[in-house]
Amino acid sequence: MARHSYLCPMRWADMDAYGHINNTVYLAYLEQARIDVFFTKARGQGVEGLATGIVVAEHQIRYKRPISFAPQPLRIELWVSQIKAASYTADYEIWEESTGRPLLATTARSLLAPFDMAAGRLRRLTRQEREFLEDCRDDG
Repeated sequence: MARHSYLCPMRWADMDAYGHINNTVYLAYLEQARIDVFFTKARGQGVEGLATGIVVAEHQIRYKRPISFAPQPLRIELWVSQIKAASYTADYEIWEESTGRPLLATTARSLLAPFDMAAGRLRRLTRQEREFLEDCRDDG
C-alpha cells in the first residue's frame, strides 16, 4: 500500500477571519486521514488494535502556503516512515487541488503510540499491527 491518499472535504466553518483555513483545523484534517488508514482500513484487514487504542505523542506541522475554502476536497497523502517496538511515525502531505494543478500546502508528522485503554498505559505493537504498518511504509 505504501502511501495512502485521503480526500478531505473542507467546511465553510474551517475558515478564520483572514479568509483561509485556520491552523488548528489542520490537526482535524490529519486526524481524519489517520482514522481512514489506522481505523477503517486496518479494521477491514482484521487489525483491531490500531482502532481501539492509539495516542498521539507529538505533532509537527509545516505550513507552506495558506489554504482558502474550496468545494474541492484536499488530498492528504499519509505514510508510515518509522516503526519502533512501541511507537510509529506517520508523515503527511496536504495538497490543494482547487487551482487546477496540485500545490503542496502543508507537511506534517505525528508520533503515535499504541495504548492499552483498560490498563491505562502504553503497550508494544503486536506482530499483526507491525505487519500492517510495514505495508503503509514509505521511506521517501
